[in-house]
Amino acid sequence: MSSKDTISDMLTRIRNACLVGHSTTIVPTTRMTRSIAKVLKEEGFIDSYQESGEGITKHLVISLKYKGKNRQPIIKTLKRVSKPGLRVYSNRKELPRVLGGIGIAIISTSRGIMTDREARRQGVGGEVLCYVW
Repeated sequence: MSSKDTISDMLTRIRNACLVGHSTTIVPTTRMTRSIAKVLKEEGFIDSYQESGEGITKHLVISLKYKGKNRQPIIKTLKRVSKPGLRVYSNRKELPRVLGGIGIAIISTSRGIMTDREARRQGVGGEVLCYVW
């Protein structure tokens, strides 16, 4: 099954896997999904990700993170902000703060995909892809 909106597809797959307690989930590989996975790993929301498969069947295997004995998922919420039908852009002065800095906003900038914190540090704005907390 292919979705026109690969980012929403990725977020939904991660959200669903967290809800049922899976340790991994599979997401189709694109440059965008790879970059988002990299940011999620750097920020400590997922354990790891690796690519597998060849050509058109290439996909990312994302290892999810849980805490405590009753395995509470680290990712509480994944929220898509900018959609194909309605793009949401933010200049560097108006970059969103998610839950007062507890969560992150993933921003697509001219310098690549990064968190709101990193974009603020580099003084760049861009498309607000999603919020994670």
